[in-house]
Amino acid sequence: MNAGITVVKIGGNVIDNPDALAAFVKDFSKICGPKILIHGGGKEATRLSAKLGIETKMAGGRRITDRDTLDIVTMVYAGLINKRIVSMLQAAGCNAIGLSGADGNVIRASRRSPLPVDYGYVGDINPENINTKLIKELLSMNLTPVFCAINHDGNGGLLNCNADSVASAVAMACARIAPTNLIFCFEKAGVLRDINDETSVISNITPENYDALIAEGIIDGGMLPKIDNALKAINEGVKSVTIKSSAQLLAVSGTCISR
Repeated sequence: MNAGITVVKIGGNVIDNPDALAAFVKDFSKICGPKILIHGGGKEATRLSAKLGIETKMAGGRRITDRDTLDIVTMVYAGLINKRIVSMLQAAGCNAIGLSGADGNVIRASRRSPLPVDYGYVGDINPENINTKLIKELLSMNLTPVFCAINHDGNGGLLNCNADSVASAVAMACARIAPTNLIFCFEKAGVLRDINDETSVISNITPENYDALIAEGIIDGGMLPKIDNALKAINEGVKSVTIKSSAQLLAVSGTCISR
């Protein structure tokens, strides 16, 4: 495959906003060449958990997934949200196919160690365990894979994975077959120095200034796994990583993650 691959991850805040999601889908469908979409959806899962009286527990920006929560996130991520997005892409003229990691054995994960924090049924992904042959075949058929964050362990079990981690691992795997660009889209203009000031975008993050930004408290919570995964992707051969607003998907904007 000679054409470069674009991997885009869309966050839950955009998914929660019908207008923002519709605009994003329209723009995403305009991206030329092979492309892959990975989506989150944590807020919808949190709402359903609340309705069912199941407490949502987080640690380090990641959801702790017990058995009941695993059932909820599987229904929400692999079902409702995945098929909603796929149907919207079809309407926009983008022939998409929705997948969990279990489908076609495309993404196999391993359950995270319970130490130092027991996250429950949460998985980590090694890019070596991503079925790049299947991804390549789907892309060659002009299909756009749409991955949720539910993957499998190879032993009949499902695992909830961080969607940023899925995007990073998929991008690293794709980088072995073609030049790959990774874009993390959410509701902000990029990584902000001041969360209340949309103009305070940090244009570039490197391993050197990342530690300082954490120490200053500028970067914390859910942004930590996003940038950790971005830096890992760059180190493993992904051509570029950008964190930006979904509304600026087709524009040169946002925060560039580099070495």
